[in-house]
Amino acid sequence: MTTKNNLLMGAVIGAGAMTALLNWRRRARRMDFRGKTVLITGGSRGLGLVLAREFAAAGARIAICARDLEELERARIDLERRGAEVFDAVCDVRNPDEVAELIEDVCARFGRLDVLVNNAGVIQVGPLEEQTAADFENALAVHFWGPYYAMRAAIPKMKRAGGGRIVNVASIGGKIAVPHLAPYSASKFALVGLSDALRAELRKDNIFVTTVCPGLMRTGSHLNALFKGQNELEFAWFSLGDALPPTSVSAEKAAREIVAAARAGRAEAIISVPARLGAKINALFPELTADLAALANRLLPGPGGIGEDTARGLESTSSVSPSFLTTLIDRAAVRNNELEPLEN
Repeated sequence: MTTKNNLLMGAVIGAGAMTALLNWRRRARRMDFRGKTVLITGGSRGLGLVLAREFAAAGARIAICARDLEELERARIDLERRGAEVFDAVCDVRNPDEVAELIEDVCARFGRLDVLVNNAGVIQVGPLEEQTAADFENALAVHFWGPYYAMRAAIPKMKRAGGGRIVNVASIGGKIAVPHLAPYSASKFALVGLSDALRAELRKDNIFVTTVCPGLMRTGSHLNALFKGQNELEFAWFSLGDALPPTSVSAEKAAREIVAAARAGRAEAIISVPARLGAKINALFPELTADLAALANRLLPGPGGIGEDTARGLESTSSVSPSFLTTLIDRAAVRNNELEPLEN
């Protein structure tokens, strides 16, 4: 056999060995959620509640937090009826003391914390002219500082336990800026950066950080989003985009993908075909993406209406939405605890 053939054979064997090693490492780091403790911020409704159901179905013990006590109680009952062991606590993730106390209480209840899901969120929809500094500060407080506070408190617990999982629910809006969602996009970009930075530094401690960037999801959260300016028109385009299957995925499908990514310790999960396609186009052709976003912005409502004031989606309905076109997300709102009983 010639030297050239020897080198070729060695390269093939080396590549095969490397592939086998990588596959073995992937299998070795998979987490079995049975008996594990999972904390989900913003777990009382929407995607957070659907994630809690999915983790519970995988055998995990569930801890959820939110700011609304009544929402939490409804979510706890929902999960317990499904056979889950649940701890619920009122917590504002913008408050570092409350977050630190939450982590301690979860560990006191279950003895450990294996998975942290930073899911709590807020959405302010409206033109830049109606967005205020307070809107940007609040979005950053919830989407950046909240996850930071939770990770700061949880990481020492995970290190002592020998490892863990952190799932940061960002958004495709944290990779591609979306018109009329400036505070939301800015804060989600910040979370993506924080999540990526911590992933690199925590791998040595057997803590795997997954950055989740969903596209549009049918969670029912449109009813609790905050709308500014011409709020009825803003609600109409936002809810229709959320509702239609070609542009959105069900909350249940998104939750399954997120849980699978956490189980495997994946670095990133971009949820939905449109979101994955958009991320690739933006990476390859940023000028084209910017032009398309500017074109889309021209089609969106201008300033006016209620101005800098805010109204919930439930307060911004019109003949366009809700309608038969929004049936899927309206059903999801009821299913996923986005409505109080009297609002159903």
